[in-house]
Amino acid sequence: MSEVKLAAETRTEFGKGAARRIRRDNKVPVVLYGHGSDPLHLTLPGHDLLLALRTPNVLISLDIDGKTNELAIPKAVQRDPLKGFLEHVDLLLVKRGEKVTVEIPVHTEGELAAGGNLLEHVLDALPVEAEATHIPEQVSVSIEGLAAGASVHAKDIALPSGVTLAVDADAVVLQVLQAQAEESEGEQAEGEEAAEA
Repeated sequence: MSEVKLAAETRTEFGKGAARRIRRDNKVPVVLYGHGSDPLHLTLPGHDLLLALRTPNVLISLDIDGKTNELAIPKAVQRDPLKGFLEHVDLLLVKRGEKVTVEIPVHTEGELAAGGNLLEHVLDALPVEAEATHIPEQVSVSIEGLAAGASVHAKDIALPSGVTLAVDADAVVLQVLQAQAEESEGEQAEGEEAAEA
């Protein structure tokens, strides 16, 4: 797992006006919380944070005012619904060796059995418990040859060493749905004739 270093500054101004000023300076208002400590209000460089958040569950090393260093993972990200820029980010304070519960993306490999069936992602991300500095970026699942009615449960997914499920083992993650039957040409022609009459 990659670790991204970002320079953080503590902030003393709060509210919508202050947040707008921070964003105008190409920075993002951030709250760091966890371990029973008081929330710490920070600003982070907007572009660098945006790049870091492209990696799910990225581990962020914060250099706060050049005085202290903290590790954190993203907990909640608010984006502008139209333009997509970062409006606010909540970060969760973590320690090396500490276990955290996160959701990791499920990546599929292979092709379904012939027949035009559809693959439904019941869970887009798999809840797992992992050491904060060793969170996998994704889990891969083979769907090669799966036919309609088949499903993949959480317990069927191979997890890296040290990673455990944080969801019921029998939870359905993926399922194969039968393709909708298309109208036969005869039924279609009858329907067109009825519409003309």
